[in-house]
Amino acid sequence: MEPLGTVEIIWRILWQFTPVWIALAILYSASIAFKRRLGLYGKLFDSPIGMIGFAIVMFWVFTGIFGAMDLIVTHDALAQASGMKNKVPGTRLRGAAEGAYQWYLLGGDNLARDVFSRMVKGAWVVVQIAPLATLFAFMVGITLGLPAGYYGGRLDTVLSFLANLILAFPVILLFYLLVTPEIVVTGVPNYMAAVLFVFPIVFTAVLLNSRFHTQPRFRNPLLAGVLGVMIWLYLSLISTNGYLVNTPSISIPALPRIVDLFDVPGGILVVFVSVVFVNSPTVFRIVRGLTMDIKTRDYVAAAQTRGEGPWYIMLWEILPNARGPLIVDFCLRIGYTTILLGTLGFFGLGLPPESPDWGSTINEGRKLLSIYLHPALPPALALLSLVLGLNLLADGLREESLKD
Repeated sequence: MEPLGTVEIIWRILWQFTPVWIALAILYSASIAFKRRLGLYGKLFDSPIGMIGFAIVMFWVFTGIFGAMDLIVTHDALAQASGMKNKVPGTRLRGAAEGAYQWYLLGGDNLARDVFSRMVKGAWVVVQIAPLATLFAFMVGITLGLPAGYYGGRLDTVLSFLANLILAFPVILLFYLLVTPEIVVTGVPNYMAAVLFVFPIVFTAVLLNSRFHTQPRFRNPLLAGVLGVMIWLYLSLISTNGYLVNTPSISIPALPRIVDLFDVPGGILVVFVSVVFVNSPTVFRIVRGLTMDIKTRDYVAAAQTRGEGPWYIMLWEILPNARGPLIVDFCLRIGYTTILLGTLGFFGLGLPPESPDWGSTINEGRKLLSIYLHPALPPALALLSLVLGLNLLADGLREESLKD
């Protein structure tokens, strides 16, 4: 049977993305209707560049979410179909079961898996790791960068030296060292996770305490409730099968399995920790520089005159006034993280070999690139478009933040 024509393939792909189009329409309609009440986010819709970038980013976010719910994919991303190895886009499956999707819309790869479904599932890998890893890196960078820039002195010298020490390593070499099986077996990534993932707890505790330190009756139960939940999530995040580290030489329990909310697969945890570790020093330097500049402003001197504590000034006077550059850098850094994830997958580092992440899919497709374009091209274009969208979104946010 002849494969589908180009126009029909495009139409069928657009139809598969129907949930994404509906979600984008609802999001944009609500955002534009209430943009004057939504602060910097609402102002984004006054920038054509920002709107285009946001649309591209949210397209892939919704694709990842709905793809994980199997509302977009046409086949199991790991399933192999007989006779579909390296088949061209639009090829019909032979002997497909009743009710199953009849075509490989973007063709088959060298293991006879559906390229379209793997591209969609790859978006979910990025949506899970890139924003969260960047957020954790910002928690580390902000928590250390604020006191370094505000206090200066020996604290600044020590923290800056450590940041520069990490930044002195080539990024790919550092990733390679962190995700190699020999390092993973020692439990080093788990120890790093235990240290790095505690920073959001520290940040939240200091933030709430500095804001409500004059209201102990309200502050104490608030801290107990919020920190209790965060510590529970923290222990669930760093533990695997109830253990922080479980090697032949050492076992460290972290949380009883009955209350362990989720288990992060070992490969994803290692990649997550590596991304946080590599990005944190750069965020630290940005926050430190902004703090050193903003602490000389008149409103900071006014807060000091009122008798406000150092952490209140850092978190409630300096940090809000640094939000513009930090939000822009956050968007750009998600793009860098996406590229790093693609690079890791391309070199087969960290993530499981069968993972449908875009880097791994590109690597598998490039081996036959001179003969077949279709296995490598869709994930490559997906990666390119997402990073482009994040850059455009950052440009739009920068443009609007400068108007404040």
